[in-house]
Amino acid sequence: MLTASPRSAPTLSDAVWIDLLDPTDDERQRVEQATKLRLPTKPAIEEIESSSRVFSEGTTLYLSTPVLEGTDCVKGLVTTVGFVLSPAQLVTLRFGRVAAIDTVTASHATVTAPSARDAFLRILEAIVEQTADALENASAELERISHAAFHAEPKGRRHGLAKAGKALRGALRQIGRMGDGISHIRDALLGLGRIAAFVQESGHVTDGEVDVARSNAIRADVGSLNEYESHLSNKVQFLLDATLGFINIEQNDIVRTLTVASVVGVPPVLVAGIYGMNFKFFPELSWSYGYPYALVLIVVSALVPIAWFKWRGWM
Repeated sequence: MLTASPRSAPTLSDAVWIDLLDPTDDERQRVEQATKLRLPTKPAIEEIESSSRVFSEGTTLYLSTPVLEGTDCVKGLVTTVGFVLSPAQLVTLRFGRVAAIDTVTASHATVTAPSARDAFLRILEAIVEQTADALENASAELERISHAAFHAEPKGRRHGLAKAGKALRGALRQIGRMGDGISHIRDALLGLGRIAAFVQESGHVTDGEVDVARSNAIRADVGSLNEYESHLSNKVQFLLDATLGFINIEQNDIVRTLTVASVVGVPPVLVAGIYGMNFKFFPELSWSYGYPYALVLIVVSALVPIAWFKWRGWM
């Protein structure tokens, strides 16, 4: 899909900003012919080397970065967005919906960017704001997990033991998903930081004091978000360590109980082994139901511990 933000004439060559969403080969060729700009392919945009993500050809800058599609870092996806920024035009190439860019695109229906540089800075500002919202959502989710782990009161010992394994496994999955989501935010912030620094150092936004101030604000925001992301990463690691500690404590409690039960049963077994078969008279010797009774007693003695383990939530 191709959308354009023109200055006055509705042609691609006059457009300030051209947004390509999962473009076809025909659309790419049309834009290249109209703008005289080389557009990178999807594999080129998704390269991870710094030299492939930010570089210039003459007065044209080629930039790319991973971006969250929305503000949910866990359920949302990550897509790579490419920017081709010349003094006169901006071309964005993306292969997935990005809420921040869609918002800027909608705003251009009523307010047209005065320059390609202004459109580019608007997009960066929107992406930074979206990433900040994603961090806020991640922080709220981690706070919920932390409260459930450290502040929730157990509903009785039996209930706690029965549900502990399931709850701890669920907590591990939640923490793992949060760690994965925050790593997506880290990737996005790293790319945004590279772009902001490269554009500013290249002198591409030095034409106006307002644009320089906006560029400085973007770099400052990315820096502060990086610090907050580090804080959340540390919190994820803390919650992971705490959950694993709870699992170890739970296992130790079970092993301790089983150890006590086995030790308690050793002396009776020892006494029975020494004296139980060495008496002259056994009342059950002449009992016709003695053998079936012994078989039933053996089965019951095996089932009772199993039932007790299940009741305690250990199986």
